[in-house]
Amino acid sequence: MGEVILMDLPLGYLFEGLNEDQLERIITIVREVSMEDGEVIFREGGESAAVYILRKGAVELITLVENDFELPIATLRKPGEIVGTSALVPPYQYSLTARCTEKGTLLSIERSALLEAMSEDRDLGYIVMTNLARYFFDKLKETRQELRIHFQNFKALFIQVH
Repeated sequence: MGEVILMDLPLGYLFEGLNEDQLERIITIVREVSMEDGEVIFREGGESAAVYILRKGAVELITLVENDFELPIATLRKPGEIVGTSALVPPYQYSLTARCTEKGTLLSIERSALLEAMSEDRDLGYIVMTNLARYFFDKLKETRQELRIHFQNFKALFIQVH
């Protein structure tokens, strides 16, 4: 299975820049899991036991705003997109809920196995964590831009009212 995964599926931004030996190491700890429409993959606040890479299907990311009100954050549909990176950062709790919205498959990498690989090969660990940091900085920039747009809209509305 490992050879097929390496050849026909991007492993996502997290593993960009790894050499062939490092990719082979990662592939040895990957397992494929099926997901059904409506299935919750993990819940916000739950222990983050694994990182998941979308292979096929769709996954909706949701946050709980109030009691029973769920706010959709994003829907992932592109093979290679990654969810569950909270598994790499203490306190190892998922920050969102992930739910399957289209039957498919995920690649799962258990937190303990990935952290062990990163500990045994410090260069691998450095690359993965640098990729993770870069991803979050990009997301932070996007969020700031969205806030600017919302603020401008709010400001315009406020001026109209007063």
